[in-house]
Amino acid sequence: MKNYAEFRALPLLTMISNFLTGQGIKPYVVGGLVRDILLNRETADVDIALNADALDIVPEIAASVGGKYVLLDRENKVARLILAGRETPLVEASWEIDFSSFEGSIEQDLARRDFTIDAMAVELGQMVDHLQTLPGLTSVKGGGGSFSLPGLIDPFGGLNDLRQGVVRVVSEAVFVADAVRLLRAVRLAAEPGFSLDKKTEALVQRDSSLIAGVAGERVREELLRLLALHRTDKLLLYLDKLGLLMAIFPELEGTRGVEQPREHYWNVFDHSLRTVAAVDFVLRQGEWEYAGEEVLETVPWSAVLSQHFDREVSGGSNRRLLLKLAALLHDIAKPQTRTILASGRVRFLGHAKDGSDMVAGMLERLRFSTKEIRLVETLVRHHLRPTQMSQEGLPTPRAIYRYFRDTGEAGIDILFFSLADHLATRGPNLNLANWKEHVEVVEHVLSRHFEEESIVRPPKLVDGHDLISIFAMPPGPEIGEVLEAVREAQAAGEITVRDEALSLVEKLLSSAHSSGS
Repeated sequence: MKNYAEFRALPLLTMISNFLTGQGIKPYVVGGLVRDILLNRETADVDIALNADALDIVPEIAASVGGKYVLLDRENKVARLILAGRETPLVEASWEIDFSSFEGSIEQDLARRDFTIDAMAVELGQMVDHLQTLPGLTSVKGGGGSFSLPGLIDPFGGLNDLRQGVVRVVSEAVFVADAVRLLRAVRLAAEPGFSLDKKTEALVQRDSSLIAGVAGERVREELLRLLALHRTDKLLLYLDKLGLLMAIFPELEGTRGVEQPREHYWNVFDHSLRTVAAVDFVLRQGEWEYAGEEVLETVPWSAVLSQHFDREVSGGSNRRLLLKLAALLHDIAKPQTRTILASGRVRFLGHAKDGSDMVAGMLERLRFSTKEIRLVETLVRHHLRPTQMSQEGLPTPRAIYRYFRDTGEAGIDILFFSLADHLATRGPNLNLANWKEHVEVVEHVLSRHFEEESIVRPPKLVDGHDLISIFAMPPGPEIGEVLEAVREAQAAGEITVRDEALSLVEKLLSSAHSSGS
């Protein structure tokens, strides 16, 4: 946000301020909007505190400005105003504004909040006046400025903490009161490059186990917002140091220190974190300290692929974020499947399948959507497939067909995951020749997928009605097996027209009859 006058919520805040003033209500802007204006950054976090019952007032505001009222918390009198920009006059963008109620003074209300940088307030009318009249503002961190919002109410020194770049609790009880704040503390620090002060960090470590008692959907929301930040692997490592990572995913504890075959540079837990970093690298979102541009330049990329990974899966998640989540969890079943052969070689037979089952349960616990769970489960279950498509040379059309048949919408994601997994396996011991061979396979499969859609979804030459009417097959699973054999033959280029398909069916049924199957 480079200029106050450009702030897109200004017309809406002006309407709300005028309405509430007319009702004799004194509203305060609190928390995120105040913090982000002081940090000179874009914000979508708007909270307004009222010395009145929000459950009575917000429906009236919604009717006045053409928005929708949503009840969030009846006991604590918290409500939300939702506006769709295209449908609301004078409002350019869609907004969600939360309204809370308080009794007593605004200072007493701020004392119940979590962190000092969010325990600041400005009267809404004053905020609107200054947003309209001031041409710009100076960041308080790194810019050397001494900017302060006129009328800033700051009883706990939040402005100074912004200047110092620290996140500090208002009181020692904040995490006991609401344990989701444990994750929020880390995110609030990570977003602008701040750090937790020592006391706050110690409190997070003390209370980290409380996160297990938070509603899964709230943990999911904070986790996704953390996964969207830069250097996600470092953040996950910090969550582990604080005790939060294992409190959220206790199943990960078993991966710590589990040794792997000699081609792996790291143990299972460290490899999982490195795979998250490698995913960011191959998706052009981060660095990989063990390889430079010459490695990244070999990885296929395009605007179409970038859009694919940015595509939303469910509210708050996209394919990019869920690929990083899969990277963290993809080897979750290795400890329970670890065996040592007579030769001394370590194997993890079945870990991908067992892991996908475990991951599904873990994400259900955190209330991820069915669509999200299905995608991550598929990523984990088939993460080894790209390297199994061909023993030598490029995969055949039949192998590519089978791959996309089994992986479905996750097929492209798994190809890129396999590259990240390769980097996180070899680490500093990466063999460039082997890497280029792997990339060549990925590039070939991608090109066949995009250029020859018929390999993935070949046109239908025969159907179940044909098998019943022409070949007198009884309804049952055998019909599906025969049709799948026909589709595979099409993908391999062995048949192209209906007569060839019918001839193939005849051969298949004849062979089955002669073998008694």
